[in-house]
Amino acid sequence: MIEASAVKELRERTGSGMMDCKKALTESNGDMEKAIEILREKGLAAAAKKAGRIASEGIVDSYIHGGGRIGVLIEVNSETDFVAKNEEFRQFVKDMAMQVAASNPLYVKREEVDQKVIEKEREIYRAQALNEGKPEKIVDKMVEGRIEKYYKEICLLEQPFIKDTDKTVQEVLNSMIAKIGENLSIRRFVRFEKGEGLAKKEDNFVEEVMSQMKK
Repeated sequence: MIEASAVKELRERTGSGMMDCKKALTESNGDMEKAIEILREKGLAAAAKKAGRIASEGIVDSYIHGGGRIGVLIEVNSETDFVAKNEEFRQFVKDMAMQVAASNPLYVKREEVDQKVIEKEREIYRAQALNEGKPEKIVDKMVEGRIEKYYKEICLLEQPFIKDTDKTVQEVLNSMIAKIGENLSIRRFVRFEKGEGLAKKEDNFVEEVMSQMKK
């Protein structure tokens, strides 16, 4: 017997529908973490089925942080104008704008990264590993590991989601696709920071953005 309180908790933690949560808990014999895993897997499958659909509607939204210190414009596409007016979709877009403000990605996804940039990073990481005295036979493996970490830093979809760092932005997007029932796509963004390129003190923008979200 699955308790209603468990279904409610799972729904709050994943944003999934009531019946989906109940089925996942039944399948996992009441194991909450396993149920979350099941819902994520189903979300990924649902997102994959919708990935080929054209998403040309949607909205462009903005987020201004710290009295004008950081500004973000972001475009997120949906299949229909109806979904673009959905409150949950709009909150998702706002969250993505805050993500960009806090985590400062350079690209939406790794396919956009110029391979010349990646090759340059490989050269640097290889030189670092050799200078650290690492054996030649494990250097290549270390370099690829650092490249993967680099992608996770600079690509929006691969970053930890600032509101739940156990999930990536891609996982959050997939969950939203499964929930909305349409293909969604983060198309592009631009981030401006006051005094960008000028010497200034370091700030923890993730903490600042998160504190503003709680107000």
